[in-house]
Amino acid sequence: MKDLDADILWGVFPVHPDMPDAHYHTPIMTKQVKACLQPAPGMLFLDGTAGGGGHTRLLAEAGAEVIALDQDPEALEACGRNLAGFESRVRLANSNFRNAADALASLGEARALNGVLLDIGVSSHQLDQAERGFSFQSEGPLDMRMAKSGGQTAADLLNNLPAKALEEIFTNFGEEPQARRIASHIVARRAQRPLQTTRDLAEAVLEVVPKRGPKHPATKVFQALRIAVNDELGALRQALQSIPPLLAPGARLAVITFHSLEDRIVKVFFREHSREWIDRPEWPRPKRNPDRQFHLLTPHPITPSEGEMQRNPRSRSAKLRVVEKLPHP
Repeated sequence: MKDLDADILWGVFPVHPDMPDAHYHTPIMTKQVKACLQPAPGMLFLDGTAGGGGHTRLLAEAGAEVIALDQDPEALEACGRNLAGFESRVRLANSNFRNAADALASLGEARALNGVLLDIGVSSHQLDQAERGFSFQSEGPLDMRMAKSGGQTAADLLNNLPAKALEEIFTNFGEEPQARRIASHIVARRAQRPLQTTRDLAEAVLEVVPKRGPKHPATKVFQALRIAVNDELGALRQALQSIPPLLAPGARLAVITFHSLEDRIVKVFFREHSREWIDRPEWPRPKRNPDRQFHLLTPHPITPSEGEMQRNPRSRSAKLRVVEKLPHP
């Protein structure tokens, strides 16, 4: 089980020209993902974040069978259109990857998986849709829900939570240094008029933190709210705990993250479940790790090539980490 070498994995797998929604979401690091997961006929994969179906198609074109999940019904519709012709090898389910076991059971699938891919975060299409409220680039309602049925919106949080709770969201999920000042200003501003649109929020942040560089001061606040609305970190933690029992020996689990909060969770989980020995100062000698179930294939994360980052700027922060299930944990 040789560790994967990021240098030999750099490259871009072309978007298939006959995909009707080829630009719904540009899949990240497709050549690297294919090299890591090694899809082949007779194998069963789970794509936990189907998006527009780019990674799903990559696996299916290699002859593998794929179960693709997404909590956004619009994403699944695009995925279905993009995967026309692969119906015999691809099954779609409207589900968050945190509920992967339930989704597989609902499909009557009891086989162990040969690989899983999780591409964490928001899709390009969701960011570009003003009505979803994920971005301050265009005005839209403060929604930010990945699954638009039920649940609190960003507007609900901004207009109802106390300043301390908003501060904690901006700090914990956005690592925003001006979290306290921004939260206090939002509470004062909403007393005059509730925040309803992305422009309302962006302006509120600008009133506290003026723009001084290329990065918009509201970037971290928008990220933090999106994570809070969708419980993204909680979903990731739950998936990392629930997916390993679904894997066959030798199966690979690959996770693509886009910011340090996600990457830290994946890095720590993979490390704690792949190291053979653990040691503590009070112990006379190291002990075998009872939680070991993986071999770590990426001691350092795989990142996009310079060429991919130039073609798709949103890929710049992406990191890919991969583990392989041990035959005998």
